Amino acid sequence: MMTSLLRTATGNFLNPSNRFGIDYRAEAASFPPPPVPIIDIHSHIHGTGASTLLREAMDLYGIESIHSMTRLEEIPAIRAVLGERVQFIAVPDFTNPDRLAAHGTDFLARIREFHREGATICKFWAAPRGIDFGIEAGDPRLLALDAPHRRRAMDEAASHGMAFMAHVADPDTWFATKYADQSRYGTKRDHYEPLERLLDEYHVPWIIAHMGGSPENLDFLDTMLAAHPNLNIDSSATKWIVREISQHSAERVRTFMHRWRGRILFGSDIVTNEEHLQTGEKSTEMAAKASDRESAFDLYASRYWALRALWETDWSLESPISDPDLAMVNPARHAHDAPRLEGKCLPTETLCAFYRDAALSIV
Repeated sequence: MMTSLLRTATGNFLNPSNRFGIDYRAEAASFPPPPVPIIDIHSHIHGTGASTLLREAMDLYGIESIHSMTRLEEIPAIRAVLGERVQFIAVPDFTNPDRLAAHGTDFLARIREFHREGATICKFWAAPRGIDFGIEAGDPRLLALDAPHRRRAMDEAASHGMAFMAHVADPDTWFATKYADQSRYGTKRDHYEPLERLLDEYHVPWIIAHMGGSPENLDFLDTMLAAHPNLNIDSSATKWIVREISQHSAERVRTFMHRWRGRILFGSDIVTNEEHLQTGEKSTEMAAKASDRESAFDLYASRYWALRALWETDWSLESPISDPDLAMVNPARHAHDAPRLEGKCLPTETLCAFYRDAALSIV
């Protein structure tokens, strides 16, 4: 049975979103109001009860609005909770057992439906583990970013004036472990080659998720951003971003964020799920990240707490969020360990562009 709690070496249980028992409601007062209302460009909102808790976290941490990869069928329910504060991102139906149809002709129809619902962004998920997904479905290139059926989806989205969002690469820790078989997954750099061709072919705004998939390598991101004027990146995937951005010097991060202000968007990658509010066996690993209302609230609020601490403060502390990637590459670490969070204290001008202005310029 999956559980949202991790057992420590002493036998106690630990909430992986709240390793130190923080009161995230009270902690919100540790931050001044953000210099501008924040737009979260990257989330996955599901479930009315869960989205109600997310709304509370948004209120506490200064998040004015949010863009979500919600299933088309859930839009009315989520809109009933979040109203005009939520905008939707067009995505395929990953629950469709016919995966070939879901990412082919069915997606074309869904893009049109999402557009009618006001969506201004279309998402193209091309993570390396998508290779496994495609092989299971009978087409290894099912989720290849430049596959013919995905180009047709891009044509459809572009015809409606949509920006493109893409997930292209995963953490270096995963390429050292999960993706060690280069004959199957290639190198991390290989995954950027189709992206660079498509950036030149589709002259729409692109948003590459998770700091462009390379928060580990700001020099590489400098090169990509300089070469492609329509390339933008978001800061989503909280654990990954906290771990890797904290390892860069504050000066390097401030220089990077200043140079590319207007092209870096704030995002969290929060995933809400109605199963987060329930005890007992869970259907997926993602659903197992919380098991009652309080641990669900901690799951959502912790991401905003950590991201605002990273970008706005000069705090130096151990993250309150467990990061299992540490144990992936170092057997001496445990699944409930966490990296240092080293705040970068971005200037107000940079924060304004990052938190709001960049998103408004695209969507």
